[in-house]
Formats: sequence, C-alpha cells, structure tokens
Amino acid sequence: MKTKNKIGIYRLIVMGLALILANNCRKHEEPAVIKDNDGNTYSYVTIGTQVWMKENLKTTKYDDGTAIPLVTDNTAWLNLAAPGYCWYDNNEAGYKNTYGALYNWFAVNTGKLCPAGWHVPTDDEWTTLLNYLDISGFNYDGSTGGWKIGKSMAATTLWASSSTIGAVGNTDYPAKRNATGFTAFPGGRRDIDGAFKDLGSWGLWWSNMEKDAANAWSRYLIFSSPYGLEDISNKRCGFSVRCIED
Repeated sequence: MKTKNKIGIYRLIVMGLALILANNCRKHEEPAVIKDNDGNTYSYVTIGTQVWMKENLKTTKYDDGTAIPLVTDNTAWLNLAAPGYCWYDNNEAGYKNTYGALYNWFAVNTGKLCPAGWHVPTDDEWTTLLNYLDISGFNYDGSTGGWKIGKSMAATTLWASSSTIGAVGNTDYPAKRNATGFTAFPGGRRDIDGAFKDLGSWGLWWSNMEKDAANAWSRYLIFSSPYGLEDISNKRCGFSVRCIED
C-alpha cells in the first residue's frame, strides 16, 4: 500500500508540474482582457513575433487616468501644438465603437496612450510587421516583395469598393481578405485644418517616431491599393492608433 501511495503522489506531482509548464507556455493562447482607463476592452492577434490589438484605440484618458483634451473646433485643432483627440465628424456615438478615436501625434508622443503593457508602435515595428507578412504568404498574389498585403490586413467590410486587382476594396482573392486577423478599418483622418476626410476609403495609423519638428512617420491603407504604405505626416493630423504589446 505504501508503494502504491508513493506512486500516486508522484503522479500528482508530475501532473501538477506539467500543468504549470503548459500554462507558462500559453501566454497568448487564451484571450486576455485588455482594458483602457475608460473601461473599453480590446482583443489581440499574434502575427509573427508581435502581438497587436485587433481594434483601434478609443480611450479618452492616458494610462495614468489623466484626461486627453477633446478638440472639436476646427480653428482650435489647426492651432493645436499639444495633445488632442476627436471622433470622426465629432460624432462619438456614430463612430467610436467601429473606428476608434483620432489622435494627433502630440498625444502619441506622451507615451501614455496605450494601456499598461502596450505602446504605440515604432516605425521599425510597423516595418517588421509588413516584412513578415510579405515573406509569409500574405501578399494577395502569393508573391514575395512589394508589401502587397493590404487585403490581408483590412477588415472585410466598410471599405469602399475598387476594381483594382488585389486592392483592399476589391473582393477578389477571398482567401486573403483579412487573412492576418489584423482587421484594419477605414477610419479616415482629420487634416491639420480640422476637416474630416476619407472615412471608408483610407485607414491611417501613427507610429511613435518623429521625422522632424513638424512631422512624424505613419502608415496607411487605401481602398484602391493592394499595398501597405509608409508616409511622413504633419503632427497636427488626427489619425487612428493601434497598440502593440511591449
């Protein structure tokens, strides 16, 4: 009986250690609740070695609980050289849940936009994402080179239609449509003059990298293009924000 008891205890110890090791290896297997200081929750997707939020940020508070200034007036937006955010067309009820908020780069530069454990991606992290997709079969035509991965990143709804082969807004190559799970929506932008533009046709996202005193690096998708694109944008513009895990 003593031998049997020892064997039983040994088995329990081994099973317990196996469970501990399995749980330690499943960092992203089970969905985690990612929550900002407004109580909004976000899901994520693992792409290569990176973990990205699957939704645009929609917080009105920094990760320390401080309110981000809401700027609705066009002239005030034009003259703003400090952090600010808005909702597309100043319509929170209509656009928040799907598209998230639009932030100027000064808000990004605080380093406090994303929830704890997450950050606004660097330009290099955006490049890492696009390079991985490019060499991993996510170009719409199966080729390698050229960052023809817009279709694989874009949501399958709400984009304007296009007849361009492989474009985000074309329903061709159905197996590639949002194949990454990144689920990019065309949230449009707010220009430096305060005008809202391109909802449904463009999705634009900040990096946290400054180019010069007036500009910072950004990324975008267009309904009529198959490409993931890089740009230099005025810091006063209002773009969407995607967070990446630290």
